[in-house]
Amino acid sequence: MATAELAGKHLVLGMSGGIACYKIAELTRLLTKAGATVQVVMTEAATQFITPVTMQALSGRPVYSSQWDGRVPNNMAHIDLSREADAIVIAPASTDFLAKLAHGMADDLLSTLCVARDCPLLVVPAMNRQMWQNPATQRNVAQLRADGIEVLGPDSGPQACGEVGDGRMLEAAATYEAIASFFQPKILAGRRVLLTAGPTFEPLDPVRGITNRSSGKMGFALARAAQQAGADVHLIAGPVALETPWGVIREDVQTAQQMYDAVMRAVPDYDIFIGVAAVADWRVDQVSEHKIKKTAGRIVPAFNFVENPDILASVAKLPHAPFCVGFAAESGDLDVHGEQKRVRKNVPLLIGNLGPLTFGLDDNEVVLFEAGGATKLPRAGKQALAGTLIAEIARRLPDTSLIR
Repeated sequence: MATAELAGKHLVLGMSGGIACYKIAELTRLLTKAGATVQVVMTEAATQFITPVTMQALSGRPVYSSQWDGRVPNNMAHIDLSREADAIVIAPASTDFLAKLAHGMADDLLSTLCVARDCPLLVVPAMNRQMWQNPATQRNVAQLRADGIEVLGPDSGPQACGEVGDGRMLEAAATYEAIASFFQPKILAGRRVLLTAGPTFEPLDPVRGITNRSSGKMGFALARAAQQAGADVHLIAGPVALETPWGVIREDVQTAQQMYDAVMRAVPDYDIFIGVAAVADWRVDQVSEHKIKKTAGRIVPAFNFVENPDILASVAKLPHAPFCVGFAAESGDLDVHGEQKRVRKNVPLLIGNLGPLTFGLDDNEVVLFEAGGATKLPRAGKQALAGTLIAEIARRLPDTSLIR
């Protein structure tokens, strides 16, 4: 999550009845932490699962549940509550409430508010697997989508009833990510982005290997930003302990050769390639079958190295290459080495930084290298910087890089 990325946004958070109401406490915390104001509206059924007092404490605003609430001066809560909203989010959205929305019913405050809205509506379904699979529910969901309502989820997994299947509400963090994505400009709509991120690991024996200090944070932040910008995103990740960004397809690899093979398999279907991973330049020519032991005479083992394939240069040389963006982590003379690497790799844009000053940290400072010169961007958090970089990439895309 980028700090305050929802600053200035006002959300009406509508809760219908279901055990998944407990997830909305955490969702409210995440939304307010990101700078949004949250106005909670609950159905009577929702108050059976979590109290209005809890939601008021978390949102910092009075909770509404009755269309006859006298706290609204004109007694028209169903009109007034949505007029300042940037969106209404129904979470959890029960089977019953989805049916109400699909048929324009307005028999309580929340359903009436949704019918009377003039802002976007997002729903986050939560129900038993059979209720989700019921033909009536599927017809209702299809109607909601046809009406321009965003349907987020559902997820699949264990359910409160003890069964397993589709219908489970998205977790709070995933719901937050989907809401945050909804508000971002879709400057990469219709584009397909392939990224690499993190380090690679080159084994010496079954327990040891050569790697580097890349955390993968910059690459994962770029994958998230590209998805939020409307792109279909495929992330090929080295060994890192990071959560997959919402809406991103992830493929895990270990070695540089595995990353190369994964990229070359996937790249024909993509029109943008961003090589963020810190890929090992070399690997040992023979990996020991067993753990290398210390010898009595403490003889230091010797290794012969061979060069790994150059992923970025290989993609750039393809007959119908995507728009290629490279990354370079240097330890010094960035202005010289960055431009030299861009020319050597034959890519239109290379993003350079001083690796020792950014590996593992949550912020970064980069320089953009292109044929017209170099541009330094101010230091910023990696997620905020990722948004800036995606905008810079989108601005440079040629018309011919549309999906093939």
